[in-house]
Amino acid sequence: MADLDTAHRKQIKKSNFAYVDKSGEGHLPIHDESHIRNAMSRFNQTEFESQTAKESARKKIVAAAHKHGVEVSDGSTVSKPTQSLRAAHTKAGPRGGRKRASG
Repeated sequence: MADLDTAHRKQIKKSNFAYVDKSGEGHLPIHDESHIRNAMSRFNQTEFESQTAKESARKKIVAAAHKHGVEVSDGSTVSKPTQSLRAAHTKAGPRGGRKRASG
């Protein structure tokens, strides 16, 4: 994979990045086969602003992989939906609901 210098990175469309943060910076380029493979391997090393952004990036990587004929193995971090960060049970009760006073 060729390294992207600043000039070439700026020429890539924002739609060719798996994730674009709030400041407009693109992360995980997915415009060719070698960058898709790199995005798959670095997916869990990237910080995302939200769980929704992470899942959206995962879907874009998988779609780009299929488009370019890159195999996504079942054991890959991008092969399955990301897990919710929300707790199943909290101090306030199941899924953050209010505990009702018994009585």
